[in-house]
Amino acid sequence: MDKQYDPSLVEDRWYAFWREHGFFHADETSARPKFSIVIPPPNVTGVLHMGHALNNTLQDILTRYKRMAGFEALWMPGTDHAGIATQNVVERKLAREKKTRHDLGRDAFIEEVWKWKEAHHAVISGQLKKLGSSCDWDRERFTMDEGLSRAVRRVFVQLSRGHQLMIYFPL
Repeated sequence: MDKQYDPSLVEDRWYAFWREHGFFHADETSARPKFSIVIPPPNVTGVLHMGHALNNTLQDILTRYKRMAGFEALWMPGTDHAGIATQNVVERKLAREKKTRHDLGRDAFIEEVWKWKEAHHAVISGQLKKLGSSCDWDRERFTMDEGLSRAVRRVFVQLSRGHQLMIYFPL
């Protein structure tokens, strides 16, 4: 037996096993009582910090507890585009390269922002997985996904017309 615990020999293998066997997947057709948490999506402006780790650990505890208590539990992961904040970090990156967004032009700058999003989204998702987060990764979302953007626009239009809303998000 090794004198020290080496997480790389154990944790990645077990996490892959759990995901392959659908242990984190919530079945929307289940007759069991439902429980869900949507991760308050971290911004794609960088990496997770200790506050994220604490918050996500607490959500994971709640979700796992509900699963063990017989609930059909969904913990839905996602990330947020963070609009202006993401634009600012990309502009700072360009400044280090002695460039501005104006040097690139609108389309090339937007492309740079999307490249940043892809790189940091992968980092954030990877960090959550390394924490052992029991999210249903098949349902992962990004706030700029077309379906989500369309839903937000619909709600804003309804609210602007003075409609009261009853919002239901199925598993």
